[in-house]
Amino acid sequence: MVSLDDVRAAAERIRGYVVRTPVERSVGLSERAGVEVWLKFECFQATGSFKLRGALNALLTLKADKVVTASAGNHGLGVARAASLLGVSALVVVPETASEAKVEALRHSGAELVQCGPTYDEAEAEGLRLARERGLPFISAYNDAAVVAGGGTIALEILEDAPHIDMLVVPAGGGGLIGGVGVAAHGLRPDLTVAGVQSVASPALHAALQAGAIVPVEVKPSLADGLSGNVEKNTITLGLLKAHVREVVLVEEAEIAEAMRWLLVNERVVVEGSAAVGVAALLHGRLDAPGPVAVVLTGRNVSAAVLQQYVNGPV
Repeated sequence: MVSLDDVRAAAERIRGYVVRTPVERSVGLSERAGVEVWLKFECFQATGSFKLRGALNALLTLKADKVVTASAGNHGLGVARAASLLGVSALVVVPETASEAKVEALRHSGAELVQCGPTYDEAEAEGLRLARERGLPFISAYNDAAVVAGGGTIALEILEDAPHIDMLVVPAGGGGLIGGVGVAAHGLRPDLTVAGVQSVASPALHAALQAGAIVPVEVKPSLADGLSGNVEKNTITLGLLKAHVREVVLVEEAEIAEAMRWLLVNERVVVEGSAAVGVAALLHGRLDAPGPVAVVLTGRNVSAAVLQQYVNGPV
């Protein structure tokens, strides 16, 4: 599993490579939610996503010449950037339906890019196959202790900048980020509540917590494409969720679009759908948050077409 010491070691390991992103109080969201809300702007991270943290920690720990990964987009960008910084080669597999903004960035990243299948599940299976075929290490976007610890470094920064918060709200896909955040947060503040948010269109972790085990779910198209997909049955993240996450709540597509618009209009910040789910949950009363809350805005890699869609009105 992953410990607070692992997260602290990751923070030291990646310190010279990542941006320490700001944590700021949102006046407007605090008024709307009826509780003090702080935003962690990880959308300002290099590559436009928090994923660089875990990718760097994994590559610095692994010390391989070439790696393979599968991604909805942002993790692949993180691995590609980390590989470039460290002089390593990377092969990134993404679904054919991945965000064009992320695919275009990957084309210019220096990584070998493969597109396979209509969903993340097929891309992950192809990435694992290629890793076996070529005898290369596979860096999972979530089922990797070093990736989880790297993501957990976000919690260390939040609790340094806003130590009085009572709840952390984290977008949840495969569980790597929220698992690492939970480990770090409870290592420092055992009383802190950690809650996850994902789309109704892809509720893998919500279903897993309800069932007490990983179960397959139907995956539909979503604005929160970075959170989409099923989860490996042997994932380390389920145990982390059971230990550290109070709940994973679901939001609708129209609510995600509204949250993206709200952040643009009120905070003057562009985020992708995956990053907006926590704000969507607060705007629509999905979370019981009696005290100060910090919400992680995980990324900004959204295509111009999607931007136009949500700026002009509901999906």
